[in-house]
Amino acid sequence: MKQLMLGNAAAARGLFEAGCEFISSYPGTPSTEITEEAAKFKEIYCEWAPNEKVAMESAFGACLAGRRAFCGMKHVGLNVAADPLFTMSYTGVNAGLVIGVADDPGMHSSQNEQDSRHHAIASKIPMLEPSDADEAREFVKIAFEISEKFDTPVLYKMCTRVAHSQSITDTKDRQLPEHKSYEKNISKYVMAPANAIRRHPFVEQRMKDIEKWSETSGINKIEKADSKVGIITSSTSYQYVKEVLGDSVNILKLGMVNPLPANMIKDFASGLEKLIVVEELDPIFETFVRSLGLKCEIHGKDMFPICGEFSQNLLAAAFGQKVPEGTKLDTEIPVRPPIMCAGCPHRGMFYALNKLKVTVFGDIGCYTLGSVAPLSAMDVTLCMGASFSGLHGWNKAGGAENEKKSVAVIGDSTFMHSGMTGLASIAYNQSNSTVIVLDNSITGMTGHQQNPTTGKNLYGEPAGRVDLEALARAMGIKRVRVVDPYIISDCEKAVKEELEAQEPSLIISRRPCALLKEVKHKPPLKVDENKCKSCKACMKIGCPAIAMKNGKAKIDVTLCVGCKVCSQMCKFGALKEQA
Repeated sequence: MKQLMLGNAAAARGLFEAGCEFISSYPGTPSTEITEEAAKFKEIYCEWAPNEKVAMESAFGACLAGRRAFCGMKHVGLNVAADPLFTMSYTGVNAGLVIGVADDPGMHSSQNEQDSRHHAIASKIPMLEPSDADEAREFVKIAFEISEKFDTPVLYKMCTRVAHSQSITDTKDRQLPEHKSYEKNISKYVMAPANAIRRHPFVEQRMKDIEKWSETSGINKIEKADSKVGIITSSTSYQYVKEVLGDSVNILKLGMVNPLPANMIKDFASGLEKLIVVEELDPIFETFVRSLGLKCEIHGKDMFPICGEFSQNLLAAAFGQKVPEGTKLDTEIPVRPPIMCAGCPHRGMFYALNKLKVTVFGDIGCYTLGSVAPLSAMDVTLCMGASFSGLHGWNKAGGAENEKKSVAVIGDSTFMHSGMTGLASIAYNQSNSTVIVLDNSITGMTGHQQNPTTGKNLYGEPAGRVDLEALARAMGIKRVRVVDPYIISDCEKAVKEELEAQEPSLIISRRPCALLKEVKHKPPLKVDENKCKSCKACMKIGCPAIAMKNGKAKIDVTLCVGCKVCSQMCKFGALKEQA
């Protein structure tokens, strides 16, 4: 049945049609909706794992049990899961195993712009890359077939534009394959050196076999034209090429982006005068093409940028076509910088940290916005879980001078992802570090997914809940305290006292995310203009519900949740509860 589908929803549909029975993922934009959509099929068990490494290892276990399995993550999550990924290349699989990874060219919601094709090449695992929703659905099924045919995990690469755009897809019925029985095989699955060294030649031969298969499988397609110019491309770049150049050039559209089909590329280039490689981010196709010793003129990154997303206009300009100017608005639209929501529970703590002028090691989450003015309360953000570890090194190297004026912050979900090991290092190696868990009872940045601290699973059902206070004490942290971030004075007091302590300490800043459905808000505040002195002290917390209008503070009642953090800033009592 033909229907309009989001790319990620189509990928989930492909998992259903392919007979996938187990999914373990960690939420990360732009990959999150694949698992959320798959969870709507009762035939597929789905879960959120604490991190991507655990998700991949769980999916591996499920495939060994004879069920087709999938795990999903974003590109930086694949870094976390790289350890099992590289070794699973050696072990192979039992039932099919597909690993979804979504890249984010343009860094719409990511801390870097890495190209996941490097992971496929380095781990020697095949990678498929769809260019629209219907391919997103169909390629999942092909990936499972490849996995079982060649005894390999398969990487399935999405990107932001394919994941979050819609196109027509032709859905099919679910086909549940026969379950594969597990057979004990120590030489295959126990990767001790003596076994692993014998698996390496298998991996090398497997990649040759997959390349040969890809030459004739139809996963890579040639579109002929009456032209001496050829384009090699994939994914969204293919869509842009078609929109800009239509059928005026020969096109080799790559659906399998690792291994690359050397003979097919040579045949495609035969008789061409010019070959142009159109690919986002790194010149992986281009480097490979140049290594083949082709006689035609080759272009790639000399025409296209290595940074950022491509677009139709970018390609049009590169091919010397006139780029439409578009229509300009008569009115300038003010810039809307990213900022924490009205009522965000992190705001009070960040204000306290800014006021105390401490160095703050930050982490990955919506609280990263604590770095934005006017709070500007974050100095470093590296990767998931790095805040606690970074502070430990900072304090060990800098000693007392650093210990008394530095903290680390991390969200509850990110703490479970990879912050626990940093806390363990602080406790074990005894750095005098003060760390803060910003517990908003949800995984906020990626759209309110559950995590091991919330007491609910992916389906919202009751689940095991990690007690953060008990966990910290069990790890060796003796000083553990909880504060309400809506009370700024308590936050400030807690930070001051823990920085003065002569041992490691943990502060839990606990209040649920203001956007959670179950959170009941108080009436919005109002401004007593007679008491407002236009001092703008209330503006220092950066709440989007507060503005200055005609020289007086103004509350947007459609945004204000009555948290009263701003009222604690006002010395004149101008911000009050509604009568």
